[in-house]
Amino acid sequence: MGTDSEDERSESSDERAGAKRHASREDEQRFPHVPASDDDDDAVIVPDAEGGASRSRENTDHAREGAIATDGGNDAAEASGESCSPNTCTCGEKTAADTDAESETPPVATDGAGVANVDEMGELGDLEFTEPAENVSQDVDNGSPDTRVGIPDGVDLETPDYSIRSQMNDIETPDEKTWFMELDEAVIDEGRCIQCGTCVAACPSDSIGIGDDGLPELVKMCTGCSMCWDFCPRGGLRYERQWKITGGEDNVKGAGDPITEFSAKVEDDWTDKAQDGGVVTGVLATLLEEGEIDGALVATESEEDAWKAESFLATTTEELIENAGTVYNQTMALGNLDLEQWKHKLPDKSWDELSLAVVGTPCEIEGLRALQDFEWDYQAQDEGLRAVDYRIALMCTKNFNYRKLMGEQLEEKRDIAPEEIGKMDVLNGKMMVYDHDGEMIVEEDIENFHDAALKGCDECADFTGFCSDITVGSVGSSDEYSSVIIRTEQGMKAWELTEPNLDYHDLEDKSAVGKLQGWDKKKAFESLERPFDPDAPRFIEYKDHAENYGTELNPHDFGH
Repeated sequence: MGTDSEDERSESSDERAGAKRHASREDEQRFPHVPASDDDDDAVIVPDAEGGASRSRENTDHAREGAIATDGGNDAAEASGESCSPNTCTCGEKTAADTDAESETPPVATDGAGVANVDEMGELGDLEFTEPAENVSQDVDNGSPDTRVGIPDGVDLETPDYSIRSQMNDIETPDEKTWFMELDEAVIDEGRCIQCGTCVAACPSDSIGIGDDGLPELVKMCTGCSMCWDFCPRGGLRYERQWKITGGEDNVKGAGDPITEFSAKVEDDWTDKAQDGGVVTGVLATLLEEGEIDGALVATESEEDAWKAESFLATTTEELIENAGTVYNQTMALGNLDLEQWKHKLPDKSWDELSLAVVGTPCEIEGLRALQDFEWDYQAQDEGLRAVDYRIALMCTKNFNYRKLMGEQLEEKRDIAPEEIGKMDVLNGKMMVYDHDGEMIVEEDIENFHDAALKGCDECADFTGFCSDITVGSVGSSDEYSSVIIRTEQGMKAWELTEPNLDYHDLEDKSAVGKLQGWDKKKAFESLERPFDPDAPRFIEYKDHAENYGTELNPHDFGH
């Protein structure tokens, strides 16, 4: 019995010691103002905060493990007069060093954890913000803008194309929307783009730019407004209908319905480097001098690549003379009517009061006239489009891809470097190239250069610029003279101002112009996959075009 009592006393003593240690650990963890239960075995009912069924203390303790009181004590400790708190200990479990350590302020994390605007004493301070840079992008390319930064070697982060996202979302494209990718599918990727720049000018969100290859490309999100498609002369614009809208019922036969026609030349020394009689430069110079225009968008030769055409806004007679002549590749002219890029040449000029002239190919003038017929907002190009008061078209049967003409055809096949060329001309079905001394170094049938021509030119039936104010070319006039067709009252006004500076007479060979216009139409009728109909609606629906040309409807659903 005595042994049993000693064992029981020993066990009871061990239990009490364990209870003290347990209570001490609980005291260290308890939250303030939550009273401890005197008997853990008794289930205390805790009302549910949401007004639902009550829970027992037993269940609550399991759900809230570790959340125990700090202002109560262990029964055994209270009975023996020993009690522990966060700052004092009478049970002997804590040392003085422990108490001192716990009384100190907890250290502030310095390894990235914690709150940035709280000091070590817990005081809240002000946040400091770094002002974002304006009009610049973060420089993260390390000098290589075509290289993605921070991507481990061997990791492919290609974004899934639209077709995958479309399948995942199970979204059908609305039929009434036409996107840039439709234009890309049906015109650009098919090699039918004529590089007129109309799509760039038409985009109301400035989402289309000009790529390094001289072709239109999407530079930010497309809104599906359909305008790039609608105004494209090889896409949604029925260009023969635009002839009729611009010039009337008779503007679709022969060479159109001009007011008058002349063979003319400018009598001045600078015409030596001009094309034929220099009439285009003469008209523009006169308009500038008379204050009729503030500038003219013309073609200039690139400083980097010989005989590569670029758009240029000439604002002086000297600049016009310097850029006289013809360069046989496109400049995306309408995509360069953003006046912001020319503001350095238009000081102290209000854009609302500007007057400009544009010299371009017939397709460029078709697109320009169509855009000007609608009072829509064309964003960056809007002021430039509205400022154009004079439109001069150059007679054109076809234009060329610069790399294919100058590189493949002339330099590689004929051993003629672009730097050796002084003048080029396409006349009477011949490609003629001259050196800087005026000596002819190439005279060949134009068909020999067919591979370098823009494919979309085959579909054009507009040799004489039906939508222009003035058309100028060489067909129908003798050497050193230009053929001039006056089509509108605005064109007549420009002619009358320029007439005193010209040597001119009636057009020498009207039949030559008519025959080449007829040949151009015949070629177009053979190439066009859609009906040629001047009386049909001006805009062609993409689905109708796709039926004629066999292109995909909703090409993005097929991974375009």
